[in-house]
Amino acid sequence: MKKKHLLILFALLLSFVLVLSACGTADEDDSANPADDNTETEGTDETTNEGTEEQAEDTNFKVGMVTDTGGVDDKSFNQSAWEGLNAFGEANGLVEKENFDYVQSSSDADYSPNLNRLVQQDYNLIYGIGFLLMESVTKVAEQNPDTNFAIVDETIEGDNVVSIRFKEHQGSFLVGVAAAMKTKSKKVGFVGGVESELIKKFETGFEAGVKSVDPSIEVVAQYAESFGDATKGKAIAAGMYNSGADVIYHASGGTGNGVFNEAKDIKNADEDAYVWVIGVDRDQHEEGAIGDTNVTLTSMLKRVDVAVQNVTQQAYEGEFPGGETLEFGLEDDAIGIAETNEEAYTAEIDEKVQEFKQSILDGEIDVPSTDEELEAYLADL
Repeated sequence: MKKKHLLILFALLLSFVLVLSACGTADEDDSANPADDNTETEGTDETTNEGTEEQAEDTNFKVGMVTDTGGVDDKSFNQSAWEGLNAFGEANGLVEKENFDYVQSSSDADYSPNLNRLVQQDYNLIYGIGFLLMESVTKVAEQNPDTNFAIVDETIEGDNVVSIRFKEHQGSFLVGVAAAMKTKSKKVGFVGGVESELIKKFETGFEAGVKSVDPSIEVVAQYAESFGDATKGKAIAAGMYNSGADVIYHASGGTGNGVFNEAKDIKNADEDAYVWVIGVDRDQHEEGAIGDTNVTLTSMLKRVDVAVQNVTQQAYEGEFPGGETLEFGLEDDAIGIAETNEEAYTAEIDEKVQEFKQSILDGEIDVPSTDEELEAYLADL
């Protein structure tokens, strides 16, 4: 009997232990699973959100530019700016048309409509390429304070506008030195687009560089009053070459294509003809190619592409420099001189150019940028 009672007691104890064990396991499972689920869910949501934010930043940013009348393929100013946007897009894995694009202007009347078109398409940053767009950019930027704008070659006040400028007179001085070293007739020419404060910087810097090498060299200048008239550029160049100039520097956008055409026509007619063109804004060596020779002596490099890419990258990263005026020069490697045509742009010419470049960087030469400054500079030679 006693043995039977002990067996019953043992069975009851065993049952009690099993119940407690089961309860404990259930409690542990209940407390662990929701925590694990929550942790996993939170981690998944967090990763998903971060990925969505990064993707939104990559795919939603839009930057566009409005050209002046020279067009995006002007082989000069507008084209350089467009190359800057392409470089930005490539560096960030963005897509042309979706993330970066341009609108071409056929006349001054197109500027404001083109700018507004990009605003309506929700572009984050919109460039006005060239000082001719100043009035339009100013007006459209005031009307759209939530959109960021950039103007090249002018200064506009406004928290949503960055002004990008260059020290073109420095680079023009250097190609003036090259022209002075190259000329045989001691007469060189300058062809400008629209006469303005900006293009005067090219002209005065060029003449200062020429005269610094040889004050007796004659410099003739003429303006086409257009950045997109190649026919006018060709006619002006013809007149200069016919009057004895053998080197012509142009700062005229698409109008300058006519200068190259005239030089190549002369060379075609007489392979021994001594005529040269100095390009502008970007290396225009290809524009001077004619058979096995090339009429491009050198080019004044104005790295609009570098400035546009840098400013766009800042905007893309949420650091748009609104309200600032940024100026790029020799010290920034944003102004320079092309050395592509090694046969024409000789080591002797380059040595002289580098000598003057260093003097500018050292502050020994303050390159003039206006007619008044040029007059004073020449008086001291």
